[in-house]
Amino acid sequence: MGGMIEKHNNYAFIDSQNVHKGVRSLGWQLDWVRFRVYLQEKYGVDMAYLFIGFMPEYTERYIDLQRAGFVLKFKPVLLEQSGAIKGNVDADLVLRAMIDYGQYDKAVIVTSDGDFYSLVKYLNKTDKLQAVLSPRSATCSGLLKKIAGGKMAFMEVIEKKLSSENKTAPLQDGT
Repeated sequence: MGGMIEKHNNYAFIDSQNVHKGVRSLGWQLDWVRFRVYLQEKYGVDMAYLFIGFMPEYTERYIDLQRAGFVLKFKPVLLEQSGAIKGNVDADLVLRAMIDYGQYDKAVIVTSDGDFYSLVKYLNKTDKLQAVLSPRSATCSGLLKKIAGGKMAFMEVIEKKLSSENKTAPLQDGT
């Protein structure tokens, strides 16, 4: 049947703070709407979980992210004595990836954090890993790069597609 789009059932598990900080360190702003479309077109992602610390003052942003097609998984945040905000989502992301394990064909893990080594190793070993997508090669865990092997990809090489500054770039061109 010519012209039929291949149906995928892939899930993305996104460490939002890691992505936000990684992209910002490169000097650009991620267009989350374009990123959601990219995940669907490039990796066949139907379900995109975004693990994020909850802060009431960002309610409008959360609504925009949900409208873009992300399923938000909130974690309460703590204000540390230094004034830094801490909302570690690592365990939640790993747990959700395992709870939903039988529901998806392949997983896309979006982070640079080496804490996800064991998850990526397991998904790779069981042929459930589609890709590990990291914002930046220079700050990506060496362990993560090693265990993901040829399934490692970096957002910095697709900045023109995903930057909020460049709304005219095509989302798909083979990368």
